[in-house]
Order: sequence, then structure tokens, then C-alpha cells
Amino acid sequence: MYGSGPCHRNIYLKSKNMFALKKLFGTKPDLKAIKEKGAIILDVRTAGEFKTGHIPGSLNIAVDHVASYAEELKKKNKPVITCCRSGARSAVAESILKNAGIEVYNGGSWNELLKELV
Repeated sequence: MYGSGPCHRNIYLKSKNMFALKKLFGTKPDLKAIKEKGAIILDVRTAGEFKTGHIPGSLNIAVDHVASYAEELKKKNKPVITCCRSGARSAVAESILKNAGIEVYNGGSWNELLKELV
């Protein structure tokens, strides 16, 4: 009978697992659209790392200093997309800014984010 074999069961389980993952983690935001609506790109690497390459127009505040700039960023009333070398520091910055009441998205690594924004 069609639809009752092990292959069909595997497809069903994979679909069910994907639904559960999307429910748990959500879908990835459209960072390009968010940027086009005026978001601030915040690169949280060190100044030295930033000098070796960055997204044009991005703001550089090292992750260690993000908390002290949170109110200033909040006053801009714009969403923020964080980035760094790998995505770890930008996740920390995302958490700090989210706790400050800022709409923020972790863009991950700056060079991958650059590709996504083009």
C-alpha cells in the first residue's frame, strides 16, 4: 500500500523533526530586508580586527564595550544586526542588547553577513 513503507515513515519523521526545530528556534530572519529598512550593522570585534576588513557602513564597538553603548544605540530607535568573526561574540552582544530592550539580530560572521546583504 502506498505511503506505509519505511521510506514514507522516514520522510514523515524528518518533516516532523524539522517542524519541531523551527518551532524551537524559529525561522531565520531576512537580514537583508531588515538592513534595507535602516538597521544598524554592529561589528563587535576589536578595532584591530575591524581594520582588517568589515562591512561598509558598519559601526565598530568591541563586545566588551557593548553594554556601555546600549542606551545610545537604543536612542537611535533602529534595529541592530550584530556580527563578529565567527558569530560567538555577536551572540553575546545580541543578548546584551536584547536585555536593554533593543530589537537585535545575530548576523553571525561578518564576511558571511556581507554576502547575505549584497
